[in-house]
Amino acid sequence: MSLLTVTNLSHGFGDRAIFDEVSFRLLQGEHIGLIGANGEGKSTFMNIITGKLEPDTGNVAWSKHTRVGYLDQHADLKQGLTIRDVLRTAFQYLYDQEDEMNQLFAKMGEMDPDELEDILEETGRIQDALTNNGFYIIDAKVDEVANGLGLNDFGLDRDVHDLSGGQRTKVLLAKLLLEKPDILVLDEPTNYLDVEHIEWLRNYLLEYEHAFILVSHDIPFLNSVVNLIYHMENQQLTRYPGDYDEFLRVYDMKKQQQASAYKKQQKEIANLKDFVARNKANAATSKMATSRQKKLDKMDVIELDSEKPKPEFRFKQARTPGRYLFETKELVIGYGEPLSRTLNLAMERGQKLALLGANGIGKTTLLRSILGEIQPVSGKVELGEHLHIGYFEQELKETSNNTCIEEIWDDFPHLTQQEVRSSLAKCGLTRKHIESKVKVLSGGEKAKVRLCKLINKETNLLVLDEPTNHLDRDAKEELKRALNDYKGSVLLISHEPDFYKDIVTDVWNCEDWTTKVF
Repeated sequence: MSLLTVTNLSHGFGDRAIFDEVSFRLLQGEHIGLIGANGEGKSTFMNIITGKLEPDTGNVAWSKHTRVGYLDQHADLKQGLTIRDVLRTAFQYLYDQEDEMNQLFAKMGEMDPDELEDILEETGRIQDALTNNGFYIIDAKVDEVANGLGLNDFGLDRDVHDLSGGQRTKVLLAKLLLEKPDILVLDEPTNYLDVEHIEWLRNYLLEYEHAFILVSHDIPFLNSVVNLIYHMENQQLTRYPGDYDEFLRVYDMKKQQQASAYKKQQKEIANLKDFVARNKANAATSKMATSRQKKLDKMDVIELDSEKPKPEFRFKQARTPGRYLFETKELVIGYGEPLSRTLNLAMERGQKLALLGANGIGKTTLLRSILGEIQPVSGKVELGEHLHIGYFEQELKETSNNTCIEEIWDDFPHLTQQEVRSSLAKCGLTRKHIESKVKVLSGGEKAKVRLCKLINKETNLLVLDEPTNHLDRDAKEELKRALNDYKGSVLLISHEPDFYKDIVTDVWNCEDWTTKVF
């Protein structure tokens, strides 16, 4: 049974086409991985099928009575509600049924026997529906999912207004999973999850009896939960049965076959053109030349897909710093309330460090305390001599109306326009991306603009907070290579062991210092 049918979908932004006559179908029970390079339109496609964006042309049809759940990271969470309050709204339809039942009970004293019999039958039906849908164990369900995603770490009675962007996304994901819709639509759900909670989500999705569509650049995670791949490339959407590894095998084989057929056809075209050129003026052979020309004119010429620009990250090296990059002395981090015990840490020149630990225990807070962006609860941080820091923040508030060119120029006014364009292109952005406003770019494209700033700055310490969130496979692999080649030091937060394990020289487990109880 088809739950969703997309027919002849076309869409674009200005003169930048995203989809051209795309069709798509989602069947009951399918676990789909939607993949493609940054900027190919994955999030746009999600917004179109969930009705948040109208396509230029085409049709999106959901089957009747299908409940769709979409992880919307921009959903409104009202101040005054606790995390538990928000999670309980996943069962609002059951609370509404309970209210209806209670209203019927309140009217029973005013009814005649015939009416009373009908009302008792109706309240019995509602009671059965509440029991069958787990209404009386809602809090147990809430606790189970909250614990699985780590929400208990920062307290279910906490006001959602006080949450960070990452914590907020986890609350929205938990609410969505509790709703158990017929179709889950998940856009990068692992971005703000640590390893333990990614594993919980993996097991949840493996057992999920309904359909889901998943966008994720976490390849091991994606590969383990999907049974069907839809690949977005060159304004088209192509279906590949199987997991991500099977997609890669078939995709590479198709590319090789296409390249071989192209090469063979180009040789044939060259031979035909050469024959026509040599024989069209000769009376004895002109008919054969005309026949060859007709064959050329009717030929369905194979065209190779245009190659997307591959990112190339090369971090500029500042002068050599002192031996110690920073030292903390009796440092306690936090926002009013302590998040850590007393910390006496030191990072030396040449070290590449990964900060590990569950979300919410203060990894980003430690980075920002070291950089002097927030004041510690107590103690101090001493920075070393001749330090030139490049900082990649996990979360940025969108305030700029700049184009990509203007965004780089603001920080590097000495560069020419050609140098700015070349630098952005090296980060994997096309001409149309480069000329677009930053705010209309995908998450991965925005990350590449920020990385462009880092590679144009001379540094000897890179401080990177979840730099791989939103980056596609090519960009992630290139960033990994560049950090390995970088002669400076690195202080890194990442939830992807496959990314950081070959880069870092040391690991600091922040759970050893936290004041939180696990």
